[in-house]
Amino acid sequence: MPYFLAKTDPETYPLDRLERDRRTVGDGVTNPQAVAAIRQMRPGDIVFVYHSGKQSAVVGLMRVVSEPRPDPANPKSAVVEVEYLGRLDPPTSLADIKQSGLFGQWALVRQGRLSTMAAPEEFVAWMRGRYPGTAI
Repeated sequence: MPYFLAKTDPETYPLDRLERDRRTVGDGVTNPQAVAAIRQMRPGDIVFVYHSGKQSAVVGLMRVVSEPRPDPANPKSAVVEVEYLGRLDPPTSLADIKQSGLFGQWALVRQGRLSTMAAPEEFVAWMRGRYPGTAI
């Protein structure tokens, strides 16, 4: 099963709000690489929720519940519906990810502004080790 990572600004749409809403549509993505990642998502795929900005950490999980479709606000973009799965406590900071030395080629480390991306299998396995018993 493919895994992805999606960044959100906690001032705009924090994990707390997704937990309260239970479902939302991931929209507002314009970078062609990020849009391509959204178009690869399928129902059942797991997405790591990453708070950008001051926190810079993987804070939770969500599941894709719809096929990708064109963004009504931007025909060059795409959206998917997602549902809340849970928190990762404590969050895994970008510093922890970088300090592991395992993910130097991953877009999260190389392209700091990319908002949505596939998560490599090695990262998924590493996160499973950090959070046994979660939906990862």
